[in-house]
Amino acid sequence: MAALVVILAIGTGLASGYRINLTPSEPLGLWRIIPLHRPAAVDDLLFICPPETAAMRAARARGYLRSGSCPGGVAPLIKTVIAVAGQNVEISVSVSVDGWRVSSSSLALRDGKGRPLTPSPSGIVPPGYVFLHSAFPGSYDSRYFGPVPASGILGLAQEVFTYVP
Repeated sequence: MAALVVILAIGTGLASGYRINLTPSEPLGLWRIIPLHRPAAVDDLLFICPPETAAMRAARARGYLRSGSCPGGVAPLIKTVIAVAGQNVEISVSVSVDGWRVSSSSLALRDGKGRPLTPSPSGIVPPGYVFLHSAFPGSYDSRYFGPVPASGILGLAQEVFTYVP
């Protein structure tokens, strides 16, 4: 009976837009997806399903992405939009958007297990795409996989009960 109550509670929470974040890219804990009734904008903190691409399959194989309900069987990402369609993103030792350096955007040449990381090419964010970032140094974000389709946006990410370890 207790297991049934737990299953029902989890199902209700998921249906209501609640998610638990267990990754260090954003504070750990309970979050809520808030519907976004406008185009994504710079500084929006979003829940977004990554696209099913070779880069995302490789990221999944390396353990960068957790299992979840998005296409490809991965969990939604919680990331901040730092560039939208038409903006120029330069990637070198760090990221710049339209000539302005993004804080906490240094690139790593290797992941935590010593495997090489390849930065995304620089360029203009195409229409219908967003460029994502997390200030966490080990974050796997658009610095490495490039802009992602805005069609994967689930909504704004709202902290409910979180903490930073």
